[in-house]
Amino acid sequence: MELFGDPAVWLPFTFAALMGLSILIYVVLDGFDLGVGLLMPLSDEAEKDRLVASIGPFWDANETWLVLAIGLLLVAFPPAHGVILTSLYLPVAIMLFGLILRGVSFEFRAKAPIAQKRFWNGAFFTGSLMASLSQGFMLGMYVMGLQWTWINAGFATLTALFLTVGYSFIGAAWLIHKTDGVLQAKAVGWAKGGIWGLILGIGAISLATPFVSDRLFDKWFSYPAMLYLAPLPILSAALVGYIWWKLRRLPYYDDRYNWTPFAAASALFALSFGGMAYSFYPYVVPEQITIYEAASAPESLFIILLGTLWVLPAILGYTILSYFIFRGKATELRYD
Repeated sequence: MELFGDPAVWLPFTFAALMGLSILIYVVLDGFDLGVGLLMPLSDEAEKDRLVASIGPFWDANETWLVLAIGLLLVAFPPAHGVILTSLYLPVAIMLFGLILRGVSFEFRAKAPIAQKRFWNGAFFTGSLMASLSQGFMLGMYVMGLQWTWINAGFATLTALFLTVGYSFIGAAWLIHKTDGVLQAKAVGWAKGGIWGLILGIGAISLATPFVSDRLFDKWFSYPAMLYLAPLPILSAALVGYIWWKLRRLPYYDDRYNWTPFAAASALFALSFGGMAYSFYPYVVPEQITIYEAASAPESLFIILLGTLWVLPAILGYTILSYFIFRGKATELRYD
């Protein structure tokens, strides 16, 4: 009852939940279109247009969720925003440059002369790689408490590589749903290779997180908490098994269920994110600042919440509408 009685308690919790939801949606949605960009070098020139067509109606809407998450962090938890962005200034700058490069190359590749199209295809891949690696590095540094040491930076580098491969996997799973024929068969092969990066990345973070502090270790391995948390790894293993089984059947069998690998991969991301949220709550800066210490005044949060209740449904509605309108297989890429 106290959680929903005191505004100084339930308002920070609500904004932390909204921020977490925005980050999760961003990681899944922009994760697959970053992954499609990472797969560009593995496709021929004709297939590259099909890859771009598969994300064309969605990629800019997907990035809106990142803007929302950072905006919520800024207005709801200003001290945490300062600490996190200051600690991660360089990877954040690299990520933003990569996202800008993606946006520019996405447009220019369609309007530039044929001789320059290969350059912009390469720029699109480079921007996707920069954004993916920087996000993975930030994730690793956040898990390790935002402390810049050689060990933490090494772990963050490893996380950057695993998340990049994981993005390529969910991008391939998206292509299985959005394409057919030879390209779909290639996407199945890409997914079979990329799933190992996702597994290793989830495993590395899951193993490292409990040892960041005694508090985290106790949250995961004390009794009876470890019994309540057992479904997380069990469900994750079941999803991995299902994805692998499904990939072995596609694209030759059950193509009408071609959406299920992407759905299962999204669920796997959600479970992993849920585990991280459980680990670090109530801290917004790991082991340094809680959401209650970093939160703005309850009066300010209440006003911001009223605005969020208008903005969030609008973004969600726009996202759902775009996916509904452009459902089905990606068609020929045309700009006339």
